[in-house]
Amino acid sequence: MIGEAYGLYGHIRNNKIRSGFLIAGLFVLAYLLTFGVILIGYGMSGYEVGTQVLNQTWRVFLVALPFVTAGTALWVLIGYRFNVALIGKMTGSEPVSQADNPKLHRMLENLCISRGMPTPKLAILQSDALNAFASGVNEKQFTVTVTTGLLNTLDDKEVEAVLAHELTHIRNGDVRLMIIAVVISGVISLVGELVFRAFLRGGIRSSSDDRKGGGAIVVVLIGVALVVVSWVLAIVVRLSLSRSREYLADAGAVELTKNPDAMISALLKISGRADIEGVPSGVMDMCFENDPDDFADLFSTHPSITKRVQALVEKAGGRMPELPPHAPAMGQRQDLPSMVQASRSWGAPR
Repeated sequence: MIGEAYGLYGHIRNNKIRSGFLIAGLFVLAYLLTFGVILIGYGMSGYEVGTQVLNQTWRVFLVALPFVTAGTALWVLIGYRFNVALIGKMTGSEPVSQADNPKLHRMLENLCISRGMPTPKLAILQSDALNAFASGVNEKQFTVTVTTGLLNTLDDKEVEAVLAHELTHIRNGDVRLMIIAVVISGVISLVGELVFRAFLRGGIRSSSDDRKGGGAIVVVLIGVALVVVSWVLAIVVRLSLSRSREYLADAGAVELTKNPDAMISALLKISGRADIEGVPSGVMDMCFENDPDDFADLFSTHPSITKRVQALVEKAGGRMPELPPHAPAMGQRQDLPSMVQASRSWGAPR
C-alpha cells in the first residue's frame, strides 16, 4: 500500500526535522510576543511613537530576553514532562489497568508484539463520542486513550484497527510532533488572551499633549499587531501539520491488522460522532478523527472520512460494507460521499 518504505521513513525523518523547527519557532514567537507586549506597555503609558521609544523598547526587550528564553524553555520542559498528565486533566481520562480491561490490554499487546515495540499505557475517557488519541513523547510516557463510546459501539476488529492506527502515530513520531504543536499554540494563545484582556480593561491613558496621545495609539497598535501575528502564527503551526500523517497511520493500521475492511468500517461508524465535548481543540487535533467533513475541512488537521475511506478502498484493497436493511436509500454503490453520509444514520445505536 503506501509507497512504502521510502514514504514512511521519509515521513519519520521529516517529523524529527519539523519537531526541531517547531521548538525553535516557539522561541521566535515568544520573542515577538514579548516585543509586542512591551510596545503596548509604552503606548498605554502615553509615550510618543518615534526612534526614542523604539530604542527604549529594544533595550527593555534585551533585558527581558534571558527571562523569556528561560520561561519558554521551562514551558517546553513542562510540556515534555507532564503532557500526559495535563491532557488527562483536560479530558478527564483515567488510566486503565490490565485487571480492569484485560481484553483491551491483550489487543494492544498483541499489536505491539507483532511490531516489536514496547506496549504503551492505556487510558479510558468517559464519553459517548467515538474517538481515540495517543499522547506522550517517549516510551515511558506513551499512552493510548479510547472513549467508552468507541468501545461500546465498535466490534473487536474495529477497535483493534483504531488501536493500530494510534500505535502507528507513536511509531512514526506524529505524537511527539503534535505535543510540541499543542505546547506552542497553548502558551502563545494563553499569553495573547491575557494581553488582550488587560488591554480591553485598561485602555490607553489620555495625555494632555495630543501629539503624544496620537503617538501612544500608534505604539499600541503596532504592539497589538505583533501580538496578533504571534497568535495567528501559533494557530498556523497547528493547522500546517501535514494531513499525510493520517493516511500513513491508516496504512500502518492495515499493515498491522491485515484487515482494511475493519478500518473502513470503524471510520464509517465514527464519522459524525467523534466530537468529544469539553475537550480543547489542540487535543482534538491529536484524535483519531476530528469531524472535518464540511467547509472546515479546508482548515482541518485531518483529511475527511470520505477521503480516508477512498484511500483505503483504492490503495489497500478495502471493501465498503453492505448497508443494513434500515439504512437510507442511496444512489450508486461507488458514491463514497453518499456512503459516508448514510453511515451516520446506520452506524448509530438504535
